[in-house]
Amino acid sequence: MSSSVSPLAPKTVPDMPVIAGVRLATAEAGIRYKNRTDVLLAVMDKGTAVAGVFTRSKCPSAPVEWCRAKLKGGKARALVVNSGNANAFTGKTGRSSTALTAKIAAKAVGCSEGEIFLASTGVIGEPLDATKFDGVLGRLAETAEPGDYLAAAKAIMTTDTFPKVATATVKLGKAKVTINGMAKGAGMIAPDMATMLSFIFTDAPIAPAALQALLKSGVEDTFNAVTIDGDTSTSDTLLAFATGAAAAHGAPKISRASDPRLKAFVKAFNQVLANLSEQVARDGEGARKLVEITVEGAKTKASARKIAMSIANSPLVKTAIAGEDANWGRVVMAVGKAGEPADRDKLSISFNGIRVAKSGARDPSYDEAQVSEAMKAPEIAIKVSLGLGKGRDRVLTCDLTKEYVAINGDYRS
Repeated sequence: MSSSVSPLAPKTVPDMPVIAGVRLATAEAGIRYKNRTDVLLAVMDKGTAVAGVFTRSKCPSAPVEWCRAKLKGGKARALVVNSGNANAFTGKTGRSSTALTAKIAAKAVGCSEGEIFLASTGVIGEPLDATKFDGVLGRLAETAEPGDYLAAAKAIMTTDTFPKVATATVKLGKAKVTINGMAKGAGMIAPDMATMLSFIFTDAPIAPAALQALLKSGVEDTFNAVTIDGDTSTSDTLLAFATGAAAAHGAPKISRASDPRLKAFVKAFNQVLANLSEQVARDGEGARKLVEITVEGAKTKASARKIAMSIANSPLVKTAIAGEDANWGRVVMAVGKAGEPADRDKLSISFNGIRVAKSGARDPSYDEAQVSEAMKAPEIAIKVSLGLGKGRDRVLTCDLTKEYVAINGDYRS
C-alpha cells in the first residue's frame, strides 16, 4: 500500500449510509502487513441473496473456486476478505485454508459453511495460514456494526493508494433502497468478468437469479471496460448481496431481472459499478493520467471493444501519454494490430478534442503547440473514428510510468 495518494484520486469521499441487514468489522490478523487492518468480516441477515462473477483465468485462486461452488445455494450470511495473501497457486494447502476459514467464520456467525463467501488478495504462491483467523473472526462477529464502509475498503487494499467506495439511493416501489459498493485494485488489472475484488450491498429484495443477471450484465461496460496493464488476476471476484430488508418498507420482491419495476434500480446499480471501476483506473499503479479511449465507426461494438483494448493495453501508447506526447502513430499501430476490420485511409484520431489525424494522414490543421498543451491535462481522451460502421465502445486506462516498474519490482520484498 503506497504512502502517497494517487493525484487522480476523487476529491471527495461519499457518506456511506447504513444498509439494513449488513454489519461490518475489520481487524489486524498479521497476514502479511504490520500495523494495519487486513481482514474484513461482513455479516448479513438470514435470507440474504448473493450473486457473483469471477475471473476467467485458468489458474484461479482457492477462494474463487470456493465461491463458485457455494454460489449455487444463492444465500449468504457472511463475507470474509483478507489482504496480503491471494491464496492462489497454493494447491491442496490453499483449499484446506479456505475450508478452515469458512469453518471458523460459520462458527462465529452461526450459520452453515455453504453461506460463507471468501476473497483473498495479495501475493500469489504463498501459503495462507488460516489459523490466524481463529479467534479474530469470533471477535469481529461480536463487534460488527452496520457502519463503516470506508474502514472496510481500507482493510482490503494492497498497492491501492486510496479506498474505493460508492453509493446510490433509488426508489423501488414505495420504498427507498440503497446500494453501497467497495472495490480494491491498482495493478494486475485487465478484468475478464469484474474487477480484482469488489463487493456490492443493497437492501432491495431481489432473488438470487435476478441479482445474478443484473450483475453479469452490469460488469460488461464498467469493470470489463477497464485495464491498467493487460494482466488478468487469478483472484478477480465481484460479489453482490441483497438483504431484502426494504421489503418491510414497501419494496416489491423481485424475481426477474426483466421486471419493469427495476428500471431505476438497474441504472443506479450500474452507476455504482461504473464509479468503482473508474476509481480503479484512477488508482492504476504509478498513474498520473486517467485515459478514456473511445472507438467509433467500427463494424460492431465487439470490434470497437477489441480495438479500444488494443490501444489501452499498448505500452507504447501508455508511455507516450506519460510523456505528454500526442503520438498518434502509436495509436495507429494499436488499431492495426488488433485484428479487427480497419481502413488506414478512413482513420481519424483526436486527443482531448483536438483532431491530429484525418483520413489516414496528419490533420492539415495540426498545431504541435496546441496539442502539447492539451496533453498536460490529468485526464486524456483519445477518440478513434474508423468510418466503417456504427459500432462504438469506450474503455478506461491510465498512463504507464517509472513508478509502475518500481512498485512491481519491489512487490514481494
